[in-house]
Amino acid sequence: MMAWIWSGTSDPMIARLNTLLRHIPVWAVYIVGALPAPVWFYLGVTGGLGVEPIKALEHELGRLALQFLVLGLLVTPLRRYAGLNLLRFRRSLGLLAFYYVCLHLLVWLVLDVQVPQQIWADILKRPYISIGMAGFVLMIPLAVTSNNRSVRRLGAMWRRLHRLVYVIAVLGALHFAMLVKGLQFEPFVYVLFVLLLLMMRLRIFGFFFGLGVRRPGGVGESG
Repeated sequence: MMAWIWSGTSDPMIARLNTLLRHIPVWAVYIVGALPAPVWFYLGVTGGLGVEPIKALEHELGRLALQFLVLGLLVTPLRRYAGLNLLRFRRSLGLLAFYYVCLHLLVWLVLDVQVPQQIWADILKRPYISIGMAGFVLMIPLAVTSNNRSVRRLGAMWRRLHRLVYVIAVLGALHFAMLVKGLQFEPFVYVLFVLLLLMMRLRIFGFFFGLGVRRPGGVGESG
């Protein structure tokens, strides 16, 4: 049944969506994607984030980073299994994820901890911070090489390097799950969703559920 659903019954709708997406400028994605940050900062300054505005701001920026990271990972499965082509936006989604990770880290460093000695102590002693910092460090080479020049110079190495995004996503989801106090549903949703996307990347999902891989004409496979 699922293989039949994904076999092309929605082709006209997907084609219309792909046509619409081709007319959306990439810079618009950057602008719209970056807008939540000043909104959250404004809420923090004006008392709209409750009794612990710094913690709330730190949390929301981290959540946005994880959401953009997941959206970037969704690009290939959506194209592979549904024919929806968002490839031209994948770089912007990844850079927006890095943008929010940097803001999340800056709020933690400058507004939350503040004391340099305490920063290193927290990184070494608290596993969720160690995991989060590991994810951030791995993101740096991906952000630096997210340009056409790096793609040309690195060649096949560029693709292998950017597969680190799956490791980063797992670390980010674990960081979020360990950070949240108490038993909450949302963090585990992120963990399960990231693992599902990793299964899709390894073609395990299609094997178990019988989903046929759609290969839209004129577009090569991309990891």
